Amino acid sequence: MCVKEVLVQNQVGLHARPATFFIQKANEYKSSIWVEKEERRVNAKSLLGVLSLGIVGGTTIRIIADGSDEEDAVNSLVELVKSGFAE
Repeated sequence: MCVKEVLVQNQVGLHARPATFFIQKANEYKSSIWVEKEERRVNAKSLLGVLSLGIVGGTTIRIIADGSDEEDAVNSLVELVKSGFAE
């Protein structure tokens, strides 16, 4: 299992368009991936799950993956969040 914390830096957080980019990236991996905010954990491959966390800019989240490509999955999702979802 691989776990990393990252600060959401873009102003709107993980809403609509950024959340869509996030789940698309998560779905590129075979590992099970979760996003955790405070005590809530949701499937990172689920748009409704990610949106339900209400993640705004300035929030620290944990990205957790378990599987054959867990480190690559977590690292790429952390980089995506750090980039502010710039494509």
